[in-house]
Amino acid sequence: MADQSIPQARTSVEAPATAETPAGEGVSRRTLLATAGATGLALGAAGGAVGYAAAPAGATPLSSVGTGQAMFHGKHQPGITDPLQARGHLVAFDLAPGAGRREAAALLRRWSDTARRLMAGEPSAHDDTGIAQDAGPSSLTVTFGFGHSFFGRTGLEKQRPVSLDPLPDFSSDRLDKSRSNGDLWVQIGANDALVAFHALRAIQKDAGSAARVRWQMNGFNRSPGATAHPMTARNLMGQVDGTRNPKPAEPDFDRRIFVPASGSKDPAWMANGSYAVVRRIRMLLDDWEKLSGKAQEDVIGRRKADGAPLSGGSETTEMDLEKVDAEGNLVVPINAHARISRPDQNGGAAMLRRPFSFHDGIGTDGVPDAGLLFICWQADPLRGFVPVQRKLDRGDALSAFVRHEASGLFAVPGGAAQGEYVGQGLLES
Repeated sequence: MADQSIPQARTSVEAPATAETPAGEGVSRRTLLATAGATGLALGAAGGAVGYAAAPAGATPLSSVGTGQAMFHGKHQPGITDPLQARGHLVAFDLAPGAGRREAAALLRRWSDTARRLMAGEPSAHDDTGIAQDAGPSSLTVTFGFGHSFFGRTGLEKQRPVSLDPLPDFSSDRLDKSRSNGDLWVQIGANDALVAFHALRAIQKDAGSAARVRWQMNGFNRSPGATAHPMTARNLMGQVDGTRNPKPAEPDFDRRIFVPASGSKDPAWMANGSYAVVRRIRMLLDDWEKLSGKAQEDVIGRRKADGAPLSGGSETTEMDLEKVDAEGNLVVPINAHARISRPDQNGGAAMLRRPFSFHDGIGTDGVPDAGLLFICWQADPLRGFVPVQRKLDRGDALSAFVRHEASGLFAVPGGAAQGEYVGQGLLES
């Protein structure tokens, strides 16, 4: 878990008002969306306040959480630079026996159409379950990626990026192969649990006979508005988690996170795309919670209360790695997680972290199966995730309290233009 924070980038958008509810009829999802567009402003990326005009008679305006809308079409896929969402689902699929390039293209076309519709607050085109019919888009994002094995199964080996080569083994890995990798990967996030599940169910149904679920994981984050002001998220260890994430305003952000449109070692279909490393990291909470507060801070290298470095200042103060106490000991321990994971301690390696926490129950021994669904984005995993994880693997104090149980690496192509589907440049090349 690297010491980086989530950027605030995309802004929510509302659909214009288009209809009113006839007298005596219930309020439809489309009417609710129209009402929201006519009467309110959605939350911006920084989570600002929302103002509403008077709602039309007979209609109920959506709350600010429901009106948030991310855009499906664009230079990059949604779900990468968007603010953290309250609910998430990660699901990997394997193509069914006999399914190849043609079936994969049809599947991505269906998935893209469904994602576009649901992200706009509309029902899916076929057999919509109605689970989310009372809600707005709730900042839903759906993101698609391709695993290493996808290219062999579709006869597209020559289009497989070198950057998608399997990740190296790490000594701390305890990976379950049945919950790792996959031909196709889908990331779903939303600020409403039913909206997120609705999207998951629609994507699963759309797979039909073309693909089968390989594994699926569920996650969560703090709900928008739960704190008095926007702040960096906390993980299940209670730590402020993600202070030094690269931010879109930084001049080298795109170079670090997205594949350039030209001059890259990657094939042309990956232009404006990114690589997602996905790790299920179990937190050994019983062991962690036995530590004193001071010991926990020494493991991380930051104060638990506000995320400030142990060397002093506020959360965003630059960490002084050379500062010592009265006895001459380093204030930030040599093996502190925040020290080891810093980009300037790893040759400038950087990745955009966008995780979800998870809790999958409590065992008969009373131990919680909980931790972090770690998702990081980078233009090249061999220059982003891999060098940082190697460094952590060799001497991170946090390693004694976490266990990597599943892993995946996926090539996530750029966004789809109007009238196109995600991955079209690959599947129709």
